[in-house]
Amino acid sequence: MRRFLLASASGASFLCLIAKPLSAQVIPNLDIANNTSKINYAAEQLPQNSSSLTESIGSINDIQKGSQTQGQLIVSTDSKQQDLPTLNQKQKSNNLGLTAKFPNQVPASNVIAQVTSVSQLSDVQPTDWAFQALQSLVERYGCIAGYPNGTYRGNRAMTRYEFAAGLNACLNRVNELVATATADLVKREDLATLQRLQQEFGAELATLRGRVDVVEARTAELQANQFSTTTKLSGEAIFAAIGATGGAPGRNDPNIILTNRVRLNLNTSFTGKDLLITGLQAYNFLGGSDGRGSLQESLGLAPSGFSASNARVSFEPQFPGLDVKTLSSTGSNDIELYKLVYIFPIAKKLTLFAGTAVESSDAFPAITPFAGEGQEAVSRFAGLNPVVRLSGGTSGTGLASAAGFIFDISKQVDLRAFYASANANIPTSAADIQPGVSRTPLGAGVFGGSSIVATQLTFKPSSSLDIAFNYAHSYHEINILGTGLTSSDIGALAGVSLGTPVELNSFGGTVTWRLSPKVALSGYGAAMFVDDSSGRVDASTTFTSWMAGLHFNDLFKPGNNAGIIFGQPLYRTSADGDARLTPDGARRAVPYHLEAYYRFKVSDNISITPGAFVLFNPEGNSRNDTTTVGVLRTTFTF
Repeated sequence: MRRFLLASASGASFLCLIAKPLSAQVIPNLDIANNTSKINYAAEQLPQNSSSLTESIGSINDIQKGSQTQGQLIVSTDSKQQDLPTLNQKQKSNNLGLTAKFPNQVPASNVIAQVTSVSQLSDVQPTDWAFQALQSLVERYGCIAGYPNGTYRGNRAMTRYEFAAGLNACLNRVNELVATATADLVKREDLATLQRLQQEFGAELATLRGRVDVVEARTAELQANQFSTTTKLSGEAIFAAIGATGGAPGRNDPNIILTNRVRLNLNTSFTGKDLLITGLQAYNFLGGSDGRGSLQESLGLAPSGFSASNARVSFEPQFPGLDVKTLSSTGSNDIELYKLVYIFPIAKKLTLFAGTAVESSDAFPAITPFAGEGQEAVSRFAGLNPVVRLSGGTSGTGLASAAGFIFDISKQVDLRAFYASANANIPTSAADIQPGVSRTPLGAGVFGGSSIVATQLTFKPSSSLDIAFNYAHSYHEINILGTGLTSSDIGALAGVSLGTPVELNSFGGTVTWRLSPKVALSGYGAAMFVDDSSGRVDASTTFTSWMAGLHFNDLFKPGNNAGIIFGQPLYRTSADGDARLTPDGARRAVPYHLEAYYRFKVSDNISITPGAFVLFNPEGNSRNDTTTVGVLRTTFTF
């Protein structure tokens, strides 16, 4: 009992201090399934979310298995400043090895601005009694941890605030010893020393307490008003002006149009390693069941009934204004669910995913740096390998229900695959609206309608080289490709009726070689083999496509990206049996695509991208005029 009375006899202010520990303040981080969604509680301000929303946000590619950060103390393990990407503000390391996180903290060199007495003007020198007293306490009680060899390293002067942080750690350590009934380890003279030090540095200790109180108050306020403990909300809004010239013979140039697409993503984690992605979107692109109102239809490049063509921009849905499952119309800026998928690891190297609104680009790494509908290439052609877009795989509206896996074979090799069905939620096909084409043209049921099995094998043999190989086997109830990249999407087997079911085997490869940290060479190649699946006709066709381009990071200014792209859009290179090589009225010619864009980073959350692409022999028809599409895109992310 005497020992405990002795501990309390050091004064009321000392008891008040040890009753409220101040050292090693925990700043919690909330990670949601490695979606890099970390919430940092700051003393003076809340950090701004500077992550940009690309297609990778809210996607399966955002998951890295087993890398969940459970909790992080903002405490350095070395006297050198550490690189902690979770922090938005710089951290200052002191001579005690502690790292305090105060976003608006006055640097040590400017601490005179906070001086309240003349005694505070001097630093604490290694020869001062206080310095030597604290060093003795540190060595005796192990108050301060953090140096690799466990020593105090008291050989340099420190500011009084830095000294107070170390003193506070020792006060807390003695408090722990008293609370755990090991007070016999605390010497009477050490308690007296602590009391003297506490009186000498009372102003600095009070300042530390005030700062921690602010952090705790902000933390409580954030917890009381937070959106969700398990869900992070992110979003992207795209505004774009689009103009075009050229197109089919005899067509007038369409007017410049102003379009938008807005997406909200709710990323939810229940275990810290899983992720449920719920995505909502609205857009004002037009098209509908006859393509009317779309830019492609105005240019005369789209097939009758749809808006697929070489002239499509990157952020335009594949079937604007149309629910392709039932051929029903959708209104301008109607809100729709474009993504709903759940990803969960079942082993260290194996992750599964399943959902009712999934796209191939959610599962497969893009490889090419031109991917990113709101930030990079302005055309649909440049963003992804056509094999990834096959069968509506990147419709922009979450067309398919799908289930698949991600298998990390090694750090350099990654294998992914999925099975998807477009009309999995429809039990029975509707009546035909033309021969072989029902009101539900993609069929019905999980296994009874149009479906696809796709896989991608990704290699990363070095830090500067990424390679991917794609294969897809798909079945379509009607005669289509489903890429949205060419007018030949409709009537893949030229000369064969639209109601003829087809089977496709598609192969693709994509490579990106980073020549330097700021310059990358990227390209892809694809081949699609289309065959009649009905048995009523004997027809087959082959499509090919390729692309090569240079991508520039931080061009002229950090955060500004640019791209130059050239390639061949999908082109029918062969046709056998009942299939024709050239559709009626077309003059066969190889199409080419030339594109350039430059993205200005206005801020962490705003970018402006002017860009244009030129189409030579659009749709593989030399009768069509050379077509130019110009885009001015502004992207907001939050």
